[in-house]
Amino acid sequence: MAGSRSWIGGVLNRLSNKRSDKFLDYPLTPIQEQRLQKLQKRIQIPFDETRPDHQEALRELWHIAFPNVALKGLVSEQWKEMGWQGPNPSTDFRACGFISLENLLFYGRTYPASFRRVLLKQDGTRATWEYPFAVAGINISFMLIQMLDLYSEKPSNLPGFNFVKLLGEDEEAFDVLYCTAFEMVDAQWLEMRASYMEFNKVLQATSSQLERELCSDNVRRIQDLSAYSLLYQ
Repeated sequence: MAGSRSWIGGVLNRLSNKRSDKFLDYPLTPIQEQRLQKLQKRIQIPFDETRPDHQEALRELWHIAFPNVALKGLVSEQWKEMGWQGPNPSTDFRACGFISLENLLFYGRTYPASFRRVLLKQDGTRATWEYPFAVAGINISFMLIQMLDLYSEKPSNLPGFNFVKLLGEDEEAFDVLYCTAFEMVDAQWLEMRASYMEFNKVLQATSSQLERELCSDNVRRIQDLSAYSLLYQ
């Protein structure tokens, strides 16, 4: 169930981005540089509710989430069923832009069983007041962008430094990391027996876990993350 508009900002503003001069001067391979720049361009695209392609992407997200339910309109009370804060999802996208919609679409297209399981809260004993799926997705997109220092010309922290290596191996590394992080958030939510107002703590715990794993020498692919297997439960 969605809450006030401040629910997004309150979570996003509490996440820190640790930088270190130690990682400013590392060289990028041509493929790493190309893929990093492409990802950074995606991050800069705002959601525009007047663009037909953005409208169609939003309709596709609805169809993936509720294939047997006809959408009445791009502004409809139906969107609250997916976890948007109001009848117009475009207002929530202002927090992170079009990439947060792309992330949700990638999740639904690539890991449909995981997507629906998390959307419908099918695992474990759930709280009376659950976190809103769609808005949680926007928070996860922003968490990853901050954690990996992707607003900088070149990431200057260890998780971002190692992520660029993963991106060089897999162009979809960010999108797959997003899906993995969503599963981690849901698992952390259940483990902490959290409720609606504790989502910030869940997100911070997930961010800390991801940072630790991305700092490990054992993670050379996104698939090496311990939570990656959750996508195939």
